[in-house]
Amino acid sequence: MTQQSNGSDRTPIDAIDRRIVAELSRDGRLSVRTLAERVHISRTSAHNRVQSLVRRGVITGFGAQVDRKAIGLNVTALVVVRIQDAPWERIAEQLAQLPFVEKVQAVSGDIDIMLTVSAPDHEQLSQAILRDIHDLPGVVSTRSHLVLYESDGRPPRSRSTSGSRGRMPLA
Repeated sequence: MTQQSNGSDRTPIDAIDRRIVAELSRDGRLSVRTLAERVHISRTSAHNRVQSLVRRGVITGFGAQVDRKAIGLNVTALVVVRIQDAPWERIAEQLAQLPFVEKVQAVSGDIDIMLTVSAPDHEQLSQAILRDIHDLPGVVSTRSHLVLYESDGRPPRSRSTSGSRGRMPLA
């Protein structure tokens, strides 16, 4: 389930907030008690800080990470989409509604939209790309790249507000 925020409060996060975000990035099901113990703050403070992070739009939701193969989606492709003569926002919304489309991203460069598409088999993946995606009005071309291996990266990092150079780890 995802919770959205208006994102109007962009108060910088401090070191404790970064540790909270790191812990919840590793395990979004942590109890407030366990989170407070790991971050070394009171339960009340942990609860209030999590609520503040959600309200401020730093934490945008809590959800399950699903193994695609366990739910029958055995093949995944990154699909590059080029569009013409249509607002990208409208096409992005239409693409997001298609079966097997997991993620839609507007990107810079010589392409317009990048999709993550997962399907039960190559035939259904091909149908999704060649019929559903390519036939949308405004889509002028697609280029597909099969995913051969995938690994989760590290949680997002934030820049330090204390003046140190480079990126500061969350934990």
